[in-house]
Amino acid sequence: MKTKHQTVKIKGVDIFYRDAGPSDAPVLVLLHGYPTSSHMFRNLIEKLSDKYRLIAPDYPGYGRSEQPKISDFEYTFANYAVIVAELLSTLDIDRFSLYLMDYGAPVGWRIASSNPEKIQTLIVQNGCAYEEGLETFWDPFKAYWKDRSDKAAEDQLKTFHSPDGLKWQYTHGVPDTTVVSPDNWEIDLRHLEREENGQIQLDLFYDYRTNVVLYPQWQQYLRDHNPQMLIVYGKNDYIFPVSGAEAYKKDVKNLEYHLFEAGHFALESVVDEISDKIRDFLNRKLS
Repeated sequence: MKTKHQTVKIKGVDIFYRDAGPSDAPVLVLLHGYPTSSHMFRNLIEKLSDKYRLIAPDYPGYGRSEQPKISDFEYTFANYAVIVAELLSTLDIDRFSLYLMDYGAPVGWRIASSNPEKIQTLIVQNGCAYEEGLETFWDPFKAYWKDRSDKAAEDQLKTFHSPDGLKWQYTHGVPDTTVVSPDNWEIDLRHLEREENGQIQLDLFYDYRTNVVLYPQWQQYLRDHNPQMLIVYGKNDYIFPVSGAEAYKKDVKNLEYHLFEAGHFALESVVDEISDKIRDFLNRKLS
């Protein structure tokens, strides 16, 4: 099925989203991570859109969505969750599965825990809901959360969305880096180099602390509602390591768990393997 590239105004902001698959098919909402956009799902959409409807939005300030001025928009994970939920409502989507990756995890956990009746299944790919998953990579973030005036921490955080930092996020832990297209970080730079975007990234780095505070609440959601969940994790990820994936086993009974020889952006190197697992999972759970 061909992918439609569309834009709709949500809460006064132009939100770009990719929409593919039969309009009456079960819906899988794809929530992207940092520092990318819905572009990260382009290959997965092609693999699954014959049978499922895939919706992949860009958050404000990312990809092709509008980037309001900081003075006019609250760049927080809570607000991103409001934007995504409103988009789904605008599209008349009341029941759906969520694909949670990196930043998409705290956005999606807010939606799922607030609307458990709307969730059909959950797919987690290198996204966290446990402090076990916040290892060494997160040390400068934790320093920044403790003291936002910590210049050393801020300078280190800025390196993550430099060209070299972007490339590292895509290629670290990938056995054959030649399969990862350089177009990825070049496309990311398109929004990261917008005026004010550097500050937006720092604001979100700082706001990430609000996600950690909610971890116990999201874990309680998992215990109370026991959703059908599939984990498809790049096991060589330094950002969200396997310890974070293992932690889900404490609270989720209906869990299917798969690790792959891949890094943070596992879809860039093992999309065939991951899409096969997702197709099998959704075929069984949504039939």
